[in-house]
Amino acid sequence: MQKEIQIQVQPNIAHNKEQLLRIVARKVGFSFEEINHFEILKRSIDARKKNIKLNLRIKVFIGENFKETPLELPNFKNVENAPEVIIIGAGPAGLFAALKLIEKGAKPIVLERGKNVQDRRRDLAAITKSHTVNADSNYCFGEGGAGTYSDGKLYTRSKKRGDVNNILKLLIAHGAAKDIGVDAHPHIGTNKLPKIIQNIRNTILEYGGKIIFGARVNDIFIKDNEVSGVVTNNGDIFNAKKIILATGHSARDIFELLYRKGIEIEAKPFALGVRVEHSQNLIDSIQYHCDIRGEYLPPASYGIVKQVKDRGVYSFCMCPGGVIAPCATAPGEVVTNGWSPSKRDQPTSNSGIVVELGLKDFAPFAKFGPLAGVEYQKRIEQTAWRLAGETQRVPAQRLIDFTRGKLSQNIPKTSYIPGTTSVELGEVLPKYIYQSLQEGFKQFGKSMQGYLTNEAVVHAPESRTSSPVRIPRDRKTLEHIQIKGLYPCGEGAGYAGGIISAAIDGEKCAEQCADLMLK
Repeated sequence: MQKEIQIQVQPNIAHNKEQLLRIVARKVGFSFEEINHFEILKRSIDARKKNIKLNLRIKVFIGENFKETPLELPNFKNVENAPEVIIIGAGPAGLFAALKLIEKGAKPIVLERGKNVQDRRRDLAAITKSHTVNADSNYCFGEGGAGTYSDGKLYTRSKKRGDVNNILKLLIAHGAAKDIGVDAHPHIGTNKLPKIIQNIRNTILEYGGKIIFGARVNDIFIKDNEVSGVVTNNGDIFNAKKIILATGHSARDIFELLYRKGIEIEAKPFALGVRVEHSQNLIDSIQYHCDIRGEYLPPASYGIVKQVKDRGVYSFCMCPGGVIAPCATAPGEVVTNGWSPSKRDQPTSNSGIVVELGLKDFAPFAKFGPLAGVEYQKRIEQTAWRLAGETQRVPAQRLIDFTRGKLSQNIPKTSYIPGTTSVELGEVLPKYIYQSLQEGFKQFGKSMQGYLTNEAVVHAPESRTSSPVRIPRDRKTLEHIQIKGLYPCGEGAGYAGGIISAAIDGEKCAEQCADLMLK
């Protein structure tokens, strides 16, 4: 017999299998000797009160032998000689689209402008050491996309869009820890994700797919409103009647290409702001109501939303026990993001704190048409670069100084390795964003006692929260509304926001594409 139960226990008990077994036995009404096995299906933390508890959903096997079923890959076919589909981009949308095509019996040809996960490391190091940005290989571009070296968070609210568990199972089958299928806010970590991405690459190659690195798409061939192929920066031509466009939210050259070719795209609202860093001990003490975090609790995170006049101000991509990274994708700009290693064991935490923007905010750049939001981003990032001495140092300000509009006399050392430059951040950000953030931080301080401190440091800008462009597609077929055979996909097309939702969208586009092509 099997039973599923919900229990709430203290963290130390959740980590003690013998004590937990006795509680499970009492809950199901059997002796613990009669329980052959139990496993935790879901785990979340309830830190609303000082006495912190873990919520557990558990499957219990009573008088029944348990046999663990190994996670296996889907029934992949060898597609070496199958009809081909071009996938532009090897981020989560592109890679999971490739896996789905193989499962359906089509051959993916993945074209990635950046480098593989190993070679990509040198270009990331160059950003921090020599302040040199490779426009094709950086934190956003390269095998695995932006998530590979910027955290690997797997939490998503997009559970109605597709099978989240299927994505998690595929990640586990390629080397991720099984805990990602259990935790309410699963996380892989930048130190572990590259190996998982490499394993996915090996699966694609093993079953006959192709992945070509250093292949930036310079043009998409279109005849009679139907795609016929692409040409890369190397002059290589790839012919195909189906193209999945999975380039990510920072592929501005692709947005510009589509606009030049008269392919319909549209401006999309997004959010923009700063990235603030606190000590992890402070965030732990605020969230866990304690002086020192207990050994059985993970580093605390936070999520907070406030309304300032007519704009939402909220935390974004919070990284407990993590660091702030330089994420520019072209020379002459400064961009920040954050990541955490798998153990989240760094002494600092950081979070994007961003302000909602609407299309009306892009009106000064109306001459750029649907690229108005892109230009809006660019101007802020370029201003930050100039104020930072035309380097990858980041304009920064102490948090209370930020709320008072006061230039900080000095900036404490932060986790941002290229370094900081003391700047009054009202010079970087538009006035309405700056003022919204000032008031937002004050409200945060009232909700989280201790949060508003001058030991915290604000870094600007946090500008790549989501794509500033949407590429419209048919709701049923997922093809572009104008161009047959073109499947806009994932974050870059404006239909996802994170690893899981991008992977789900990649699968959906691949399935539609393959079903139409192979029927």
